[in-house]
Amino acid sequence: MKKELLELKYFLDEEAERYEHPQFITEDPISIPHRFSLKQDVEIAAFFAASLAWGNRKSIIKSANGIMERMDEKPFEFILNHSKKDLKVLDGVVHRTFNAEDCKFFCSALQHIYKHSESLENAFTSHYDGQDIRTAIMSFRAHFFNIKYPERSAKHVSNPISGSSSKRLNMFLRWMVRSNEKQVDFGLWTKLNPSVLAMPLDVHTGNVARELKLLTRKQNDWTALEELMSVLRKMDAKDPVKYDFALFSIGVNSKK
Repeated sequence: MKKELLELKYFLDEEAERYEHPQFITEDPISIPHRFSLKQDVEIAAFFAASLAWGNRKSIIKSANGIMERMDEKPFEFILNHSKKDLKVLDGVVHRTFNAEDCKFFCSALQHIYKHSESLENAFTSHYDGQDIRTAIMSFRAHFFNIKYPERSAKHVSNPISGSSSKRLNMFLRWMVRSNEKQVDFGLWTKLNPSVLAMPLDVHTGNVARELKLLTRKQNDWTALEELMSVLRKMDAKDPVKYDFALFSIGVNSKK
């Protein structure tokens, strides 16, 4: 490893260590699934929180909390047992371009998956090739859209094959797969290895990565994500997405 990259690794390791800490959970969307203990409740709460993760964090948390409240704080019970008329409780849900129609479809799609499997993990891994995280995401999309769906809802579950960086799904996967040793991520899933995970790349982390010369591509697409991950894996091949904490923290502190 070149000296410049090694020095940057030491710096990012320190930042990641500092910000992967429970005290930062309360102001992050990951606080939503941390309210639950049942595995399926955690999965569902995390999926909705990650799916709404664009815009400011207070708004994301408020919107995700609102959905959990409409489910009487029992997301798995609601998802598994709801009838069509029960979905009326979701009327009025809106978060940017995500609306009640999308939310109702999400509930129906999740119900379909849970009626055939005890965990969302199986939907991600049934067609996973063991190496490329895109195949896990595409496996999930195949299961999720295996029932009739509104065309407008397709954009809320990103497609990396079309070039999307799939920020929200990669965020959800980070939460589910990475170890809970530091009480931030959950480590609920074992069929995916942390080494294959990809960063939740967005405008903020992309800009920080470019400032640090970790990334040259201007677009925040899957090609940029592969470029960034190739560098981060040189720094830590076993757990490259731990640097999400570092890039995010640098971005937040630079605004202060």
